[in-house]
Amino acid sequence: MPSVLIVDDLVSIHEMLDAVIQPTGFTTAFATDGEKGLARYKTDKFDLVLADIDMKPMDGITLLKQLKAYDPTAVVIIMTAYASTESAVQALKFGAFDYLQKPFRVDELIATLRRGLEFREFQAQRAASGIVVGAKVADIESRLVGKSARLTKLITQIRKLGTVRSPVLLMGESGTGKGEVAEILHAASGAPDTALVRIDCALSTEANFRDGLIGQNGEGGVWVKQAKGGTLYLQELQWLSLSVQKELVSVLRNTAHGFRLICTATQDLESLVDEGKFYDELFYRVASLPVQLPPLRDRAEDIPALVKHYAARAVNPHFDAKLIEFTDDALGVMAAYHWPGNITELTQVVLKIAGTTETRVVTSAQLPLRLRELKNWPTLAEYLAGQEKQYVDQVLHTCKGNKPAAAKVLGVDVSKLG
Repeated sequence: MPSVLIVDDLVSIHEMLDAVIQPTGFTTAFATDGEKGLARYKTDKFDLVLADIDMKPMDGITLLKQLKAYDPTAVVIIMTAYASTESAVQALKFGAFDYLQKPFRVDELIATLRRGLEFREFQAQRAASGIVVGAKVADIESRLVGKSARLTKLITQIRKLGTVRSPVLLMGESGTGKGEVAEILHAASGAPDTALVRIDCALSTEANFRDGLIGQNGEGGVWVKQAKGGTLYLQELQWLSLSVQKELVSVLRNTAHGFRLICTATQDLESLVDEGKFYDELFYRVASLPVQLPPLRDRAEDIPALVKHYAARAVNPHFDAKLIEFTDDALGVMAAYHWPGNITELTQVVLKIAGTTETRVVTSAQLPLRLRELKNWPTLAEYLAGQEKQYVDQVLHTCKGNKPAAAKVLGVDVSKLG
């Protein structure tokens, strides 16, 4: 039988919880403060921990932190008697599975325990099937192209996320590949027939959100039901109104872990929380696993590989697209450009050029004017504060050591490159 460790300094609470929890199929054990609860957990590992937040000498938040440090997989549910959700939000911030606000209903308590147990079992299954998950995401490199340090770090992080079910927040500028990462994580779920339900929060109306996302009585609308067993993918989360954000929290409390939640944001949600423009509890529920996707300009060394990758996808009436090449000076110009649209912009540029070129070899003259205009990419003068050599080396590397091509990109005489 699944086990629950109840940590509360009131024996009357022990007796009440024991009376309502035992008949539902859980075994119970008790501790009267955080220190004793931690010691008991270390001796007899439990499936769930139900802990009051207001205890001495060790309160519930401190107990939560120490439990998660000892066992990152610990499923901890916090009980709070405060009318404010401030303490509950703090608990979520430090890794609590959920919280219950006293006085709570028995059905609410049991439902929360059962969801916690489902999550515990899911974690165990993931740990047991880690090799399988690793195999399923083994093709990440074929979808996230490049060898830069920033991309390598991102791929490592994605591989780890393939083994957990907690909500993931993908952050980054538009066009950095957040949708690609969401698809990879969904594919790693081990359930190929389940749905990936995409919702663009910047495009849907508030009425649509209430029907599709919130539903009746905060139990989830049609989008949530479609995502059951699969992935609910909320794009541009910062565009949700505060009222819908608060209602979404109720949906997540009622339906959490019936699906995988992946959210994206192009703005810093934590800063929006500080400004009162984003609901703090929603932030801590969705941001337990944040992933920052780098802009293309911060991994310019990946541009030659990306150009080759996307050029091969083009349909050209004159040549086999896989044989189309971009010259060193063309690649150098592309590496120096700022790419405000990131990979999405690069893809559009490469596909258009590779699909329409009448010469198999593409030169810098065939690139769009905005790429070739000096105002759109840095010059040496902008890098005189200790960064000039690093920038020159990057352009030379992209141009494969071809100094005339690099000099053309940099707008300097070739003799200045030594």
